[in-house]
Amino acid sequence: MWAAGTVAGYNYNMEKLRIATRQSALALWQANHIKSLLESAHAELQCEIIGMTTLGDRNKSSPLSQMGGKGVFVKELETALLDGSADIAVHSMKDVPGELPRGLAITSIVERASPQDAFVSNRFASLADLPKGSRVGSSSLRRVRQLQLAYPGLEFIELRGNVDTRLRKLDDGEYDAVILAVAGLTRLGLANRVREAIATDICIPAAGQGAVGIESRSNDPVITGLVESINHSLTRICVTAERKVTQLLGATCNLPVAVYAEPTAGEFLLNSFISDPGGNVIIREQVTGRIDDAASLAERLGNNLLARGAADLMAEHKH
Repeated sequence: MWAAGTVAGYNYNMEKLRIATRQSALALWQANHIKSLLESAHAELQCEIIGMTTLGDRNKSSPLSQMGGKGVFVKELETALLDGSADIAVHSMKDVPGELPRGLAITSIVERASPQDAFVSNRFASLADLPKGSRVGSSSLRRVRQLQLAYPGLEFIELRGNVDTRLRKLDDGEYDAVILAVAGLTRLGLANRVREAIATDICIPAAGQGAVGIESRSNDPVITGLVESINHSLTRICVTAERKVTQLLGATCNLPVAVYAEPTAGEFLLNSFISDPGGNVIIREQVTGRIDDAASLAERLGNNLLARGAADLMAEHKH
């Protein structure tokens, strides 16, 4: 069945819109969510999901920082866009590097779910309830370095694998608690596993956390028009500001970096955290202003971080 119509002043005529995605349960949820939104917005449109396996999925033992950073979860999907075997790719925005390959762009970001990190435990109700020496599993240096500052008596241990694998290791008693994303658990129907949604001032989220974005070819106005119809403008402003800060820093997975934009009544707060891998150098910075000035606020925050020592940290831990 072919779909035809007009979008953004362009006529389109396609058999199916091909959506590239990772094949994990969470990634497939995200792809189906985008499929549903697009098919609801364009009555004649049909979408086809193309599941792919990335380097980040295949290698579950090496730390991300040693594998080349978070781009290991998107490279194969981007190749499919560039060679024409897919029309769009759906990503968790926190997995998308600041710099995209030439010819590709983030053309839509849908409404954000909770950006918070989740405390998950079978025995304890909150981080504050954990006894000294408790074993806490996390694959994220960003989470570990921030939570160590708030709860210095805990032992943080590397934890890789998909959500089911991580929960199974918790249930098998390898950990007293694990830290995951509230959004991911909720999307998988596992919201009941969240014992505590960790406050964003204790553990600042990663740039783009909780947001799902669409990447496509920047020179394809028809596809761009189709996906822009489901863009959520406030989410896009916030995530774009967060990503602008990480771009200014040249941030990779080698360092714990957190940036979170929080729009409140009449105000726009950008909060950030960065440290060296060992947590010996800590830099915190925040700026506030009007949401209309989100881009300039992000630039000011990035420059403030660089001036306070982030430039030296980045240079020291570039590879």
